[in-house]
Formats: sequence, C-alpha cells, structure tokens
Amino acid sequence: MLVSRGSRWLLLVMLLGGALPVHADLFYAPPAPQDDAPKMSGEAELGYTHLSGNSNSRTLLAKGRLTWLTGRHTHTLRGETRSVQENDETSTEQYLLGGRERYELEGPHYLFGFGRWEKDRFSGYDYQFTTIGGYGRQWLDGPAHTLSTEFGPGYRHDAYQDGKEDDLGLAYAALDYRWNISEGAYFEQALSIEAAAPNTTTRSISSLTSQLNSHLALKMSFEVKNNTDPPDDAEANTDRTTSMSLLYSW
Repeated sequence: MLVSRGSRWLLLVMLLGGALPVHADLFYAPPAPQDDAPKMSGEAELGYTHLSGNSNSRTLLAKGRLTWLTGRHTHTLRGETRSVQENDETSTEQYLLGGRERYELEGPHYLFGFGRWEKDRFSGYDYQFTTIGGYGRQWLDGPAHTLSTEFGPGYRHDAYQDGKEDDLGLAYAALDYRWNISEGAYFEQALSIEAAAPNTTTRSISSLTSQLNSHLALKMSFEVKNNTDPPDDAEANTDRTTSMSLLYSW
C-alpha cells in the first residue's frame, strides 16, 4: 500500500486546515472531558525548519486532532505526517491516521477502542494497521494532576516491504499523566506498550506546553518509539524525535 505524492499533499492540507487534527493522547489513555468541555474541539500542530548553505535540510512536522462529544461518548480523529530531507535525500517519511472511541462508565471507569494506520518508509514495513479495545481507569482528575491507565487486547496487520504479510494478536497497556504547572503551562507524559509474539512496540511522549494566548501555544516534545525486533530492512529499532512546534487549539 503506497502513498502517492498527491496523497501526501492532500494529507498535509487536511492537517494544516484542521480537517484531521492530531494529538499524542489518542493512544495513551487520555483523561475524561471536563464538565464544561465544548461539544467539539481540535488542535493543529506545525513545526518546520529549513537550513541552507553549508548544509541543506528541511524538516516538517504536522499533526492534527478533532474531538467531539455525544452523551457518554468521546470521539477522536487523528492525523500526522513527518518528513526530513538532507541534501535532497529523504531520511524520514512517516504518516499516521486513526480514530478513537471512549465510553464513560460509572465512577472513574471507562471503555475504549481505537484503530490506527501508520506508514514509516524506513521501518521495514510497507504499512501497519492496529485495532485495540479494552478497559480504562481515571486515577487522578484534579486541577493540578490527571492520571489514567488502559489495558486491553488487540490485533495488528503487518505488511512488509518485500510483499509478505502477518496478522498478530497483541496485549496493550498505556498510561497518561498531565501536570498543570501554572495557568499557562503544563507537562505531559504518555507511555504505551503493544506486545505481540514476534516483537514489542514501546512508545513514549514527553512534552512541555506554554500557552501564548487563548488559542496559540509553544510546544516542546521528545518522542521515542522502540521495536524490539523490527524487519531486516529497518534502519534501526529505535526512533527518537525532538521537536519544537506551534500549537493552535479551538
């Protein structure tokens, strides 16, 4: 399954236009919406650098998320793209699309489910599709700290670059923590583990966000993704991304 040049630009336009905004919390046990939360909200995040002269490189990070509420249900759509080019050679090219559902139970309990399609040109996979469902619990929900965890079974379809395919069962666990440092700044830490028979994928996102005004914020983040046993064609088993981006929310 290949993404054409036109599809790449279409995805980017959708992200920057807010049609498919994204957020890290889509797959990391996000907290329950507040009582006064709007029925629909979203975020668009953009980071871009261009260096020329002795070195010629371009880096693009675009994310988006759209969330809407209906009764006890929280619905979320997400999209993401990353690209790094150095001296006209592409070293990073990643795409992600997904959706999440959350249903509130009595007390601090809830049910969740999500589906995710992702493509990483240098991961050894042509693409991966994952769907997971299970149980979540909200441990903290105060003005300063929120903490939630999730557990559940899942399924993953791996399509390799050599044309082979695998269907795998997996076990999932995730944690999401947020600390509201001040009225205009907060720290977030998200972790998830997806364990299948051939390998285990671990993801971590640490971020610090500082609000500039009611809609704009500056976000610094550090992301790590590790695959314990990637395909032979993979460049490495661990990806690390440090970024600073502008975040627009509504």
